[in-house]
Amino acid sequence: MSDANGGLVLAHGAGGSVAANYGPVMDTLTADRTVVGADYPGTGGTPRSDRPLELDALADGLVAAADAAGLDRFAVSGYSLGAPVAVRLATRHPDRVTALVLTAPFAHADAELRLNARVWQALCGTGDPDTLGRFLLARCLSPAALDAMTPHELEAAAKETGATAPEGAADHVDLVIRADVRADLDRIDVPALVVSPVDDGLVPPRLHRAVAAGIPGARLVEVPGGHLPFVECPAEWGALISEFSTTARVARPGAE
Repeated sequence: MSDANGGLVLAHGAGGSVAANYGPVMDTLTADRTVVGADYPGTGGTPRSDRPLELDALADGLVAAADAAGLDRFAVSGYSLGAPVAVRLATRHPDRVTALVLTAPFAHADAELRLNARVWQALCGTGDPDTLGRFLLARCLSPAALDAMTPHELEAAAKETGATAPEGAADHVDLVIRADVRADLDRIDVPALVVSPVDDGLVPPRLHRAVAAGIPGARLVEVPGGHLPFVECPAEWGALISEFSTTARVARPGAE
């Protein structure tokens, strides 16, 4: 695989995994670069942690994955909870990062996001995956996507969503509640793209805009749909990540 466009590191969202969040766009992302990621504890192939998750540890785990793949410098794509992870990675390892693409991001959880997160966290422990799935669909899909499904399709999707929630989802959501990278934003000195799904019902678009406003020179792009761009607009989302991570690297002074 050619690394002419540099490497790309993927930071997934709460309750997701690299495969779940980036699988639909992986062919686009891997077409001309090495792409690596690491599942957070409690999802994918990573065992659940016996202690609360921390941004620093998740960021360092992604750097370790890049090291294992032989990547010296790389762009980082952070989705949802992966956005504050990516921001922290860029401030802890500024010599390694060439660009950031932050999708449906938040720098900290405001009151609305905290309330949604606490409901999500509580539902993870009820033994009622159907209700968990209904909540997540209502918060994560756009009104148009929900209305396009029949009642039977909605219930089937809710069952599948709840049944496939990873065992570490509640731990991820706990970090959503606690994460705060507001003080990190103005320390970012690489090109940054903020991708804002306009009908995001989980992480409100005002939080996306606040991230873009806090990073010097960041560009904001709106995309259609709700919190799941890999479901509602995968082709557009994959192209944005691929193109920005490439052009930002090329445009950056000293890029090889």
